[in-house]
Amino acid sequence: MPSLRVGIIGAGSAVFSLRIIGDLIKAGIFPESGIVLMDVDRKRLENVGVLARRFNEESGGNMRFIETQNLDEAIRDSDYVVNTALVGGHEYLEKVRSIGEKHGYYRGVEAQEFNMVSDYYTFTNFNQLNYFVKIAQKIAELSPKAWLIQAANPVFEGVTLITRMVPDVNVVGFCHGHYGVHEIARSLGMDMNKLDWQVAGFNHAIWLNRFVYDGKDAYHLVENLESKDWKPTNPFDDQLSPMAFEMLRKYGMMPIGDTVRNSSWRYHRNLDTKKKWYGEPWGGVDSKAGWEWYRKWLEGVVNSIELVADYVKQHPREEIFEVNKLSEFLKSHGVPESVWKSVVRIAERDKMSAEQHVPFMMAVSAGIKQRLIVNIPNRGVLKDIPDDVVVEIPAIVDKNGIHPEEISPPLTDEVVRMYLYPRMTRMELAVRGFMERKFEYIKEILYRDPRTKSDDQVENTLQEIINLPENVGLKKHYLLS
Repeated sequence: MPSLRVGIIGAGSAVFSLRIIGDLIKAGIFPESGIVLMDVDRKRLENVGVLARRFNEESGGNMRFIETQNLDEAIRDSDYVVNTALVGGHEYLEKVRSIGEKHGYYRGVEAQEFNMVSDYYTFTNFNQLNYFVKIAQKIAELSPKAWLIQAANPVFEGVTLITRMVPDVNVVGFCHGHYGVHEIARSLGMDMNKLDWQVAGFNHAIWLNRFVYDGKDAYHLVENLESKDWKPTNPFDDQLSPMAFEMLRKYGMMPIGDTVRNSSWRYHRNLDTKKKWYGEPWGGVDSKAGWEWYRKWLEGVVNSIELVADYVKQHPREEIFEVNKLSEFLKSHGVPESVWKSVVRIAERDKMSAEQHVPFMMAVSAGIKQRLIVNIPNRGVLKDIPDDVVVEIPAIVDKNGIHPEEISPPLTDEVVRMYLYPRMTRMELAVRGFMERKFEYIKEILYRDPRTKSDDQVENTLQEIINLPENVGLKKHYLLS
């Protein structure tokens, strides 16, 4: 089997990076592969490097690691480039959200109809989209045969933009949202091996179109899962929320994963409304309380990774990557359960993570056929969606590439025309605005926002946002100064 060179951009996102590294080791088919870890945060990069080498050693792997802050080094001669970077981190997002709320945009200017997911970049995604294109252009120059695996949001806008601006680069987007189907199956006590299912739509806008169990249609069982006694276990727990079943009734299919978050403004007007549809006490992850829970959880993960990395440095001969040992270590340092349970997953030596990135590499580079949920240009797969719009669909992947499944039964007209079309229009304004350098397209998104009361509200909000120091590139791109 071949050895690979894999560049991970934004590798300071330690849990994600270590899952990818762990999967490459556990796959056992890519000997002596080189993994280039790239991040602008030197401390986080160092911690990931320390833990990657230790996990590799304890697991009997033979991977080679390079840490760099240089983007070219992560891309040059790579077979795969995994982009998980969030340019500037969540701090910039919170600055923009604060400005938006000051001017009357509850939860920020980017929280909009069918696009409520809070970690989208603002306004609208310029710093991210610009970085995506830069990475794709460097791949075309330095590693033209490489695959760009896009993991960072916004996947829908991002992969669509890349395929239009740098069409010769091989690119695919991945997301976790489809695992909502697994949650539904668990709730019904089903064996996933007996379940024939499909989801289709756009990233963060996918719908369960097929649900057949042991050869029999079982969609009615999904409909019967609705319960008045449902309570969320955390702010992300919404797959079986009242909102999911409200959308099922409205559009004729079950929304899956983050799609449930992306309902219309009727269900997001204020915290009380969010609580009604997404449960007490948070009202979903995109409320102020829900997002604060997430930020504290994320801070806990970062601190835990640093704690483990420091331990490894101080105890170079002691094993730590064993689930019980790592969990006891974290618990003994007062790490909350919601945090340590997430972190210890990186120590699972005999089970691959749920990430699709390494299975994709196994399919393309080693010919081990996989069924994956991919984000690729439509090219006739979804009826009534343009070919150059990226869709999220199931596909068989092998050494010859990506082979989309026929979507059967098709998505309902309500899903396509009442949900996907409005979301697609918003994407087109953002992507065409970027490509054509027309800031009026970006403004139009805010002019159409139901919270907008006047032209002055839009102009004052955007002036304050574009004058942030992080937006020098945005101003130059759109010729605003």
